[in-house]
Amino acid sequence: MVKMRSHASLRIITASLAVCLFAINAFAQVDSDPNSPTPIILSAEGSANRAMAMSAAKSRRSGKAGAEDSFAPHSRVVLFIKNIDLLEDEGANAFRVYAQDSTGREYRFPVLGLRPATGEMMERGVYALTTLLRDEIGYAEPPAEGDVLIRVAWRGLTSDRLRIGYGTTGGNIKDDVQPYSTLMAGGGSKDQGDVPDANFVGYRWSGDRIRFLEQATFGPTSALDSRIRRIGLRTYLAEQFEAPFPSVSNPYPNFPLKSTDQNNTTTGCGMFTDGTLEQRICDRDHYSMYPVQKWHFTEAFYGEPQLRHRVTWALSQIWVISGFGGDTQQSRWMTEYHKILSANAFGNYRTLMGQMTRNPGMGNYLSMARSTKNNPNENYAREILQLFTTGLFMLNQDGTQQMSGGQPIATYDQNTVNSFTKVFTGFGFCETTGPNCPNRALGAPNYIDPLLLNQNNHDVTAKTLFNYPGAPNATIPAATNGNTEMEMALDNIFNHPNVGPFVSKLLIQHLVTSDPTPAYVARIAAVFNNNGLSVRGDLKAVIKAILLDPEARGDVKTDPNYGKLREPMQFVTNMARTFNVKAATAALPSDGVVAGLLSPLAQNPFNSPTVFNYYSPDFTIPGAGLLAPEFHIMTTSTSVARANVMNTLVFSRVNVSENAPNGTSLDFTEMTAIATADPTCNQLLDALNNKMMHGTMSAAMRTAILNAIIGPGPQPVIPANNPLLRAQQAVYLVATSSQFQIQR
Repeated sequence: MVKMRSHASLRIITASLAVCLFAINAFAQVDSDPNSPTPIILSAEGSANRAMAMSAAKSRRSGKAGAEDSFAPHSRVVLFIKNIDLLEDEGANAFRVYAQDSTGREYRFPVLGLRPATGEMMERGVYALTTLLRDEIGYAEPPAEGDVLIRVAWRGLTSDRLRIGYGTTGGNIKDDVQPYSTLMAGGGSKDQGDVPDANFVGYRWSGDRIRFLEQATFGPTSALDSRIRRIGLRTYLAEQFEAPFPSVSNPYPNFPLKSTDQNNTTTGCGMFTDGTLEQRICDRDHYSMYPVQKWHFTEAFYGEPQLRHRVTWALSQIWVISGFGGDTQQSRWMTEYHKILSANAFGNYRTLMGQMTRNPGMGNYLSMARSTKNNPNENYAREILQLFTTGLFMLNQDGTQQMSGGQPIATYDQNTVNSFTKVFTGFGFCETTGPNCPNRALGAPNYIDPLLLNQNNHDVTAKTLFNYPGAPNATIPAATNGNTEMEMALDNIFNHPNVGPFVSKLLIQHLVTSDPTPAYVARIAAVFNNNGLSVRGDLKAVIKAILLDPEARGDVKTDPNYGKLREPMQFVTNMARTFNVKAATAALPSDGVVAGLLSPLAQNPFNSPTVFNYYSPDFTIPGAGLLAPEFHIMTTSTSVARANVMNTLVFSRVNVSENAPNGTSLDFTEMTAIATADPTCNQLLDALNNKMMHGTMSAAMRTAILNAIIGPGPQPVIPANNPLLRAQQAVYLVATSSQFQIQR
């Protein structure tokens, strides 16, 4: 009998193991190689440095590939490219063509078409890419005539550069000494665990793991890197979508509402004597953003639900309210606003629209809570359209503007704003006695419960809203209840065709890259429009699609125009998490009081200077024309401040003070041990290359850092008996480098 039970148990265990192995293998099969091939421009026959190119007109006539040396400005030219593996429906808008002239300026030429080449070239997987020799990114002067170096970028990867003649051939331009496609590639990761193994289960692409964690969290950690290596990206995302928020150990701050009169002796802080510790703490906790900032950084440093926190931070820079200038006076007001963002970060965008429209913090910040039929205020009506949903101009589904007569087509006019303004009248703070306002408190305005309609203050005239094809509720009849009108109006906005590409591009910019290709935007907008189950606005599906898109994934991105400047928040938290952030002196966690580090960098959390956020999503770098929102706050002053902040974090600490009970510092124990074991510091640079640069550190950068530590001569700059300082110097130089400050 015992033997039979043993056999039965063995069969159960064997079956269970088989199921587990099947499940593991299933996960492993889902996460395939994330790397796209590098595009190649074919060279002309008999030439190693000149592109195979021909005029589009000649290409159409002959149908065969040929070679021409020069082309007139503004003419259409066909380049021949290979080594690309297209998705279904991936086409011309996935590619960009760049050309550098003899002055060193780089221009972007519009891509007009992509088709398989004909004849024998088609069999070799060659494509004909048509471009227009006209700058599309805004240089005042056209390219200098003569040879230009032309390249093709696709999914963040660049081809090498070859010559074509712009107007004529010749000139002073020089060919690349090093293949252009390798300039940003670095030496690759030296993680020996990444050697392919047929029996390996998990996600072995170390560069892409770190890149993914930079996009989906507030920074990589060794523990998370190891976990994703075991379970893969998709399993990690599935876990994050279900993770409770916030972390159990770090609940939202829960300070009670106070009077708007800070000195009120009953419901303000006036019961405490001026200048006392009690008064300072009361003012700090109730009448500043300190509690929310402290909570935010603690969650960013140590929280498990990193993805929801990261997406919520992105949404807070779209649906902006701010404590700047006292507009959002109390920390509790900001907390309740933040709860709506986090609750809907993986929910439906229409639900977010509805809850945020009724949020008292938003109602106060954009004046909707004071807008009545006799005193209407258009702030919220204007910003929900311009900033939160549709944008100013009509968009194609790939995010490009629709044009008429060479000018973008406006999404709406003042009459539309006026109609929506009337819809949003009559909603005020929830101050009635009864079940509708359970969080009402005497002596303090109710910034917890949703805004409540007073129909007597609502404009009941007829309204004309958006009238796009298939628009719901294009008109609202007179004498309609205000609550009904609000839902009708929000449905009308939500279903506008602009919302998908507009919101999708904003989220891509915040998480992955500042200037996504139209193809990337179109793929994400398609998911926003339909998650595969005929549901529109599913943010969980949108976030997953953004992070797993081939334009986001890969061990390395070699196009120098790909990526985004690390905004100050990411700049600080990435470093903190990479180097095991802790208290200033003791073996305790950081208290999260580091917002002061970000203020000189022009990003004081929850204190945006305007509703337009810290920086504009449409900002382009002056003199270059490249779309790069975060560079809006990159000035001479803030660039110096970035170096100063890193100096504080790497060589010093945020000290303990009245408002910072633990302080903050970085832990360089691991790096110091490596510097101790290898006096040449090569292993130290290998480790930092993996941790901070996902294997892309250039040889020149590596040499410069080594020279700053051990020197080019016989005597080291920093002696070997000070391994901590060697580690700190190396970390500081990587962190302040342009290569690190751009998240690629």
